[in-house]
Amino acid sequence: MKDLIEQIFSIQTPDQFENTCLEVFYHQAKHCDTYKAYMTHLGVVPEQVNHTADIPYLPIAFFKTHDILSSEDATEIIFSSSGTTGMSQSRHYVTDVSIYERSFNQAFEQFYGKIENTCILALLPSYLERDGSSLIYMVDALIKRSKHPDSGYFLHNHTELHEKLSNLKKNGTKTILIGVTYALLDFIEANQIDFPELVVMETGGMKGKRKEMVREELHHLLQEGFGVSAIHSEYGMTELLSQAYSYGLGIFDCPPWMKILLRDTNDPLSLITGPKTGGINVIDLANINSCSFIATQDLGRVFEDGSFEVLGRFDNADIRGCNLLVG
Repeated sequence: MKDLIEQIFSIQTPDQFENTCLEVFYHQAKHCDTYKAYMTHLGVVPEQVNHTADIPYLPIAFFKTHDILSSEDATEIIFSSSGTTGMSQSRHYVTDVSIYERSFNQAFEQFYGKIENTCILALLPSYLERDGSSLIYMVDALIKRSKHPDSGYFLHNHTELHEKLSNLKKNGTKTILIGVTYALLDFIEANQIDFPELVVMETGGMKGKRKEMVREELHHLLQEGFGVSAIHSEYGMTELLSQAYSYGLGIFDCPPWMKILLRDTNDPLSLITGPKTGGINVIDLANINSCSFIATQDLGRVFEDGSFEVLGRFDNADIRGCNLLVG
């Protein structure tokens, strides 16, 4: 298993991805009882799957109703979705949290460079006010790794955050502000700042605090409020141990061990290509100990270079905390 984990995080070419993907699939087809039962129901024989295009995707809703595990090791941590009152939560049982740490550390460095001496600020009140957030676990680790004395969290102390941003701008400090969408809007309504070098990363979702907005309008407001030329975004969720990132315009790129494909909205077992809108399927090989092949409830488009855009959600999908932007 250690060799396979090393293989996952060493992927550099499409062929390496394809080969590793199939290895992970055969492992999970054998060891994940829920996935195995789902394939039996579909009439899929794992031994007859020879290409990634033929791999079936487990509907994400199974994380609400089943323990999705491909390992017999003890669970080290359980990540849970935010979910509103009365809604069932997704639960991701993680048997080796070091894989998650490797995934987000390696990906974050790929997209944003060495994190040491970068100031990481987090405006994530709704995540901090509950247990089980995989985003908070990641941000905690990034804050610690940054080793910057000003790195830290803010709840509703916006005046203090404004002062800190002003000082960081004055000192020319590389700064990343990670915020839940509604909290970033709350901040700029009371505090304007012109900090062109600041990276503002929204994690999506109004958490029921505000009316949903189209991405263009939201990003325009945030760009004006922070004085930046683009708004970065993170695409992640409880059920995944990897994240995709956007440098702006809502166009996301994946780390090498993650890939987005689209399924036909009328025939969920069929994949589609080209400039069409479809349901987002995710391959996340960091999910080696749960399930790496997930059919999400998001709608999107995938471009020729593998980048993708999130356009909304299926009408009958539960409201989930991450990336509820409707574009």
